[in-house]
Amino acid sequence: MDPIERVSSREVYRNDWMTLREDEIVRADGTPGIYGVVDKPHYALVIPCDGDRLHLVEQYRYPLGLRRWEFPQGTAPGRADVDPAELAARELREETGLRAGSMVALGTLDVAAGLASQRGTAYLATDLTEGRHEREPEEQDMAAAWFSRTEFEKMVRAGEITDAQSLAAYALLQLHERG
Repeated sequence: MDPIERVSSREVYRNDWMTLREDEIVRADGTPGIYGVVDKPHYALVIPCDGDRLHLVEQYRYPLGLRRWEFPQGTAPGRADVDPAELAARELREETGLRAGSMVALGTLDVAAGLASQRGTAYLATDLTEGRHEREPEEQDMAAAWFSRTEFEKMVRAGEITDAQSLAAYALLQLHERG
C-alpha cells in the first residue's frame, strides 16, 4: 500500500508545456492533506561529446532571470509522449544542429520529485556531424559552443553551470565511462 492515497484531483492550470494539479490526499496515519503537483512530459537531455569536448547551449531562463549554460534538453511540443531516444535526437538537432551516429542512454533523472512528476532520460551522443539548428521560437536567443571537460568543470565550480539536470547527467557520464 502507498503511504499516501489520492482521494481526488483537480486541474488548477494548463498550458502547452505543463499542468498543475491539486490532489486531496490521505496519509498512512489517516490524516488528510493536499499536494500540489506539476505534471510535465518525459524529457530528454543529450551530452554531445567529441573526444574531450562537450557541446553546451546557453539560453535565458525566465524564472531565474539569468542566462545559463546547460546540455541540450527538452520535451515534445504539446506535452506529447514521445520515445525518449527519438526526443533526444530531435532536441540535439533542434538546439545545436548536430546529428549523432551513436546515442547511448546513460540513465533516468527526476527533475524535482517533491513537486513535479517529470522524469527524463540522459543520453551520450557521439560520432557527431554538424548541420543547421532548427530552434523553436522560445529558443531563438540560444547560443551554442564547445568546451573542454576542464573548462566545463571550471564553469561548474564558478557557478556558471548550475542546471541540476546537466550536473546530474555529467555524473552519469562519468559513471558510464568508468564502467
